[in-house]
Amino acid sequence: MVDLRNRDFLKLLDFTPKEINHLVKVAMTLKKQKRNNESHRYLKGKQVALIFEKDSTRTRCAFEVGAKDLGMNVTYLGPTGSQLGKKETIADTARVLAKMYDGIEYRGFEQARVEALAKYADVPVWNGLTNEFHPTQMLADIMTVKEEFGKLKGIKLVFLGDARNNVGNSLMVVSAKMGMHFVCCAPKELFPDKELIKECEEIASKTGATLTFESDPMKATKDADVLYTDVWVSMGEPMEIFEKRIKLLKKYQVNKKILDNASKNVIFLHCLPSFHNIDTSIGKEIYEKFGIKEMEVTDEVFESSHSRVFEEAENRLHTIKAVMLETMKP
Repeated sequence: MVDLRNRDFLKLLDFTPKEINHLVKVAMTLKKQKRNNESHRYLKGKQVALIFEKDSTRTRCAFEVGAKDLGMNVTYLGPTGSQLGKKETIADTARVLAKMYDGIEYRGFEQARVEALAKYADVPVWNGLTNEFHPTQMLADIMTVKEEFGKLKGIKLVFLGDARNNVGNSLMVVSAKMGMHFVCCAPKELFPDKELIKECEEIASKTGATLTFESDPMKATKDADVLYTDVWVSMGEPMEIFEKRIKLLKKYQVNKKILDNASKNVIFLHCLPSFHNIDTSIGKEIYEKFGIKEMEVTDEVFESSHSRVFEEAENRLHTIKAVMLETMKP
């Protein structure tokens, strides 16, 4: 019996493999109900507040649509939509919102901010992304992997790129928790924090997971089941960093050579948005400045039969609904 009622969802380090599996199972059920047009307004009449200090497409849409599917009302507070941390402390904002809402989502900067919200709010608080962790994305990722392969244990997942960011950190955590073979493929200076690695290695020793750190892309991706990458410059970092990152990470681009080196049944994942062409304003700017049309992944791979990026994006909805339902249900 898994009971997550009134729990905060801040990082996957706080959850057991059994609890994580439970959330994925609930998400799969909700996905079937959604596709079959079955009503699942289990939280009818409840209210949720969505705090976004960083803009978003998938996270915002998944929380808004998911909440409404579950019968809830939503208030969106964008980057200028509240006094959080400006004219009002996080502690005061948390206590105010908890008097009006049944759940609070936060997407923004330091992990300490969402932890503070959770400390002072007596309703569930969910992490929609911080600088350190991105747990709702991880649930969608492993759900997509499980749909593809029917299992998680023993799956070899290779992350290529800047592994110090919230996605690299969180993939290492969820892989350790779920008994997967995680390979961090990056320059040594872009490996995850040593203390987090140590914590994940302790978890892996109990779950049968393995953690490997490799700077040679061909060695790292050999027989991989899952290739995963993320943008080379994260939200909030200045444009000036692009030149340095492009030089540092160019050989870690997921391209046809890397794809062919992996398992024949390999799938490609990306948390999105992705710079796989120059059909965006930033993509064009990067091309004009640095002469590169594709960055972390080539268009050939992104649009290939191995790509599951849009199934992965859809699963953001179902896994986020599972988190809200399981932490808020009566």
